[in-house]
Amino acid sequence: MDKDVAPTTDPPVDEKPVPRAFEQVPAESPLAMPEQDFDTTPPLIARRRFNIDLWARRLLVIALTLIPAALAAHDMRRSIGLDGISALEGVYLALFISLFAWIAFGFATAAIGFLLLTVGKGRSVTPRPLRASEPLRGKTAILLPVCNEDFLGVLGRLSIMERSLAQVMGGERFEFFILSDSNAESGETEKRAYLEMRDSFSRPVHYRRRALNIGRKPGNIAEWVTRFGGGYDHMIVLDADSIMSGQTMARLAADMERHPHVGLIQTVPTVMGAATLFARWQQFASRLFGPISAAGMIWWAGSEGMFWGHNAIVRVRAFAESCGLPELPGRAPFGGHILSHDMLEAALLRRRGWDVHMVTADDSFEEFPPSMPDLFTRDRRWCQGNIQHVPLLIRIAGLHPLSRFQLLVGATAYCTSPMWLALMLVVLGGAASGTWPPAEVLPSGALLGVTALLLFGPKILAIFWAMADPARRIGFGGALRMTRGVLVDIILSILMAPVAMLTQTINLVTILMGRKASWNGQTRDRDGMAIGSAIWLFKWHILLGVGLTWLAVEAGAVGWTLPVVAGLFAAPLLAAITARKDLGARAERSGLFQVADPWWRTQSYRPLRFRWPNGEKRRAIAANDE
Repeated sequence: MDKDVAPTTDPPVDEKPVPRAFEQVPAESPLAMPEQDFDTTPPLIARRRFNIDLWARRLLVIALTLIPAALAAHDMRRSIGLDGISALEGVYLALFISLFAWIAFGFATAAIGFLLLTVGKGRSVTPRPLRASEPLRGKTAILLPVCNEDFLGVLGRLSIMERSLAQVMGGERFEFFILSDSNAESGETEKRAYLEMRDSFSRPVHYRRRALNIGRKPGNIAEWVTRFGGGYDHMIVLDADSIMSGQTMARLAADMERHPHVGLIQTVPTVMGAATLFARWQQFASRLFGPISAAGMIWWAGSEGMFWGHNAIVRVRAFAESCGLPELPGRAPFGGHILSHDMLEAALLRRRGWDVHMVTADDSFEEFPPSMPDLFTRDRRWCQGNIQHVPLLIRIAGLHPLSRFQLLVGATAYCTSPMWLALMLVVLGGAASGTWPPAEVLPSGALLGVTALLLFGPKILAIFWAMADPARRIGFGGALRMTRGVLVDIILSILMAPVAMLTQTINLVTILMGRKASWNGQTRDRDGMAIGSAIWLFKWHILLGVGLTWLAVEAGAVGWTLPVVAGLFAAPLLAAITARKDLGARAERSGLFQVADPWWRTQSYRPLRFRWPNGEKRRAIAANDE
């Protein structure tokens, strides 16, 4: 039976009160979630077996990364340093070869994924279909953590999912929990909306708002585990902007029951709900370019997959016994609460022997930030969380080698931007000072061609993949519209790349200096931004553009720096224009960045309507409104 808990309750003797603002939840079923000792290797649930096939895959990816990098190093060594390598030349070679290997790694992963999805038909990276002979036995909780969100939108997405669950076998084995960390004002709105609409749902939809936001999202999930986790076999963790079909939820639960050694299955969500031009562009890129890279990553990750914190199913008891996160000693960025908890939780599950898998799913969705500034704000949070992993991947005892590699890749991904900037400054600075002519240090024509192939090859392969399937090709608007979208994507990506380069460099430097990122609710809706605000926001990009232009003129290398400088100068205009919804709507009408409608567009759902207590009508929440 649900219960309504007031903000103040009498705690048991010798226990501290846990203030809860409002909740209507089932009877508690506590489950211990002990804080993990990072300095001691925990006992394994099962002995890890050496999988020679899986390690052969990883060695292949390493070879496909290092061989082009070695050839590039040989080519560059022939053009510079024939009379010895100076310190500046050594720095240049180290930066160039490291960055070349990085893009070669991305291309190798995408190429493997392309072969899996075309020749292999994607069988090894998708969940198995449901079988009528295997009914679901366990209970699954669907968790929706929210923090000052558009709550009607949250309930609308929830209604789509619970109606989808009603159409699949075993859908009655699922319950929803809305876990709110919103402030008091938003909490009152949530409470009224929830109480008005909870009886409209066909299955249990519980709600709880914490009065104290302790530990952010990981603390929110951990509080649910310790209070209710004992009553559920699995939990599907979503974000406030997530949608997953009932069919996929049931398939994931069936896979967890079929494989008791699996602790987590992460779906690869695609972008939905784009309204601004920027979000529509990213939605198109996610749908077209994302699947082949995801398939390649799934192939070499195997049972050491990753967790992105949402759109995934987790075995509750495995999570409770493996993923209790301590607060780290010291100050930010390396101390305090663990911020990018998801990747670390996957590593901790694997540390105890649980398998962590990733799968592709056509009906697992998330939204994307509506503008460049909103994307960079989110990226700053991720940057702080990921670099916090650097000392942890060394310190934590018993981590799987691939888990350490994944944590390292996640952290060093934010180092590539300052490396690109440093490479440009070394080349231009050396040429301007007379240390070398630009032609001497620039790659040869053949090497430039290979570099371009590695950079743009995944996009080309994605076009071939989409063209190979008529239904997929039609979903992108046909060959002509898809090709036009790719060309516009390449132009916009070239302009945005230097903007992201400097932004990530600034973020990394300031975070390392102790300036913490904000981890508040995300901006999920925007319609344009003032050009004056954009100019002020990107003032450092304009100043860098001025500096690079001066260096390029002094070095006689204006031609090859032009795309970078153009992107830096155009940053305010690009951000302001792409943040507009009217341009997003115009792109949709013209077929630019066209994608197939999500699965719920083909379904017929009875709309839910919400009336405020004072009688004021609010918008309908239905599948067609999303």
